[in-house]
Amino acid sequence: MERIFHTPEGVRDICQEECRQKLLIQKKIRRIFHLYGFQDIETPTFEFFEVFSREVGTTPSKELYKFFDREGNTLVLRPDFTPSIARCAVSCFPLNMEPVRLCYAGNTFVNNSSFQGRMKEATQMGAERIGDSSSDADAEMLAMVVNCLLETGLRDFQISVGEVNFFKALLEDAKKDDEMERKLRELISNKNNFGVEELIRGQNLPKELENAFFQLPYLFGGAEILKKAKKLTSNQRAIRAIHRLEEIYEILKCYGYENYVTFDLGMLSKYRYYTGIIFQAYTYGTGEPIVKGGRYDNLLEHFGKAAAASGFGISIDQLMLALSRQNIPVTVPEEEEIILSYTIENRRDAIVQAVNLRREGKRVILKKLGEEGI
Repeated sequence: MERIFHTPEGVRDICQEECRQKLLIQKKIRRIFHLYGFQDIETPTFEFFEVFSREVGTTPSKELYKFFDREGNTLVLRPDFTPSIARCAVSCFPLNMEPVRLCYAGNTFVNNSSFQGRMKEATQMGAERIGDSSSDADAEMLAMVVNCLLETGLRDFQISVGEVNFFKALLEDAKKDDEMERKLRELISNKNNFGVEELIRGQNLPKELENAFFQLPYLFGGAEILKKAKKLTSNQRAIRAIHRLEEIYEILKCYGYENYVTFDLGMLSKYRYYTGIIFQAYTYGTGEPIVKGGRYDNLLEHFGKAAAASGFGISIDQLMLALSRQNIPVTVPEEEEIILSYTIENRRDAIVQAVNLRREGKRVILKKLGEEGI
């Protein structure tokens, strides 16, 4: 009996029209990156384990694909591009001069549980802006996300924006341990309002602080949410975080993209390297965010040089799923195809003709007559 080979769980083949459509989507997004002045970069598919260690604050160790090289070093398939780009930027670019704008495309590998229903290999495109700590940089990254999604044909989407410093400022006032923070992060991220109240009520916190934590899961919506958040606390770090979001919102108005943005101060990323603004883009037809990003001003210091940075990654697979389910066509331009049939007698003439046509940029297929039943 003939053996049929198939792919392992969590990965799949992409071929024919779907593959052509995926490449077209990537081409459109890369064009937007280049229009904003970003330059392409490639980093290795696997890195030393330390690039994605717990200290970096990226993917949990149990979700990494780990293996060893000949010298016994632990290597991992990249689960996330940002630490790789940060490592490369430290060694390859002068970070004390003009901001560095880098963009990339490639696959990530995360050993998710099969019960989560997620692919273990996923295609991602993204951009990182290094050496710029300004609100203008954050706003431009958000504008570029909007620009990229519109370019692919998507129209109904929303970018939810948060600020980790608001939550961190409240935590500092609470003076609680890491376990308390972990539980609170999980409850707030899941919008578990009752769980947050139950956890906080037993901590003997000041009334203002207690109320601020109670309100966190509810702090999502339009720009009016920012005004409400400022009234919840007198913590200056938390208030500065809100002021920054207000400034970013005003800059987005200059782009004309403010209607694509909402705010969620209860958004808390699993990536612990984020230090400021964080954001996720959502649309119909997929339960997962199609874009994730944020500011990570301390990450590059882990690799040897301090520099402010922000960036985002677009899940190409989730984006294509959304386009398909929303019946948005991804029309691949038809290429003229020239078929040259030949026999043994005129083989040389056919090949010379094909070479010349290909030099002109024509798509040519050579077919030998006879053996294929033509």
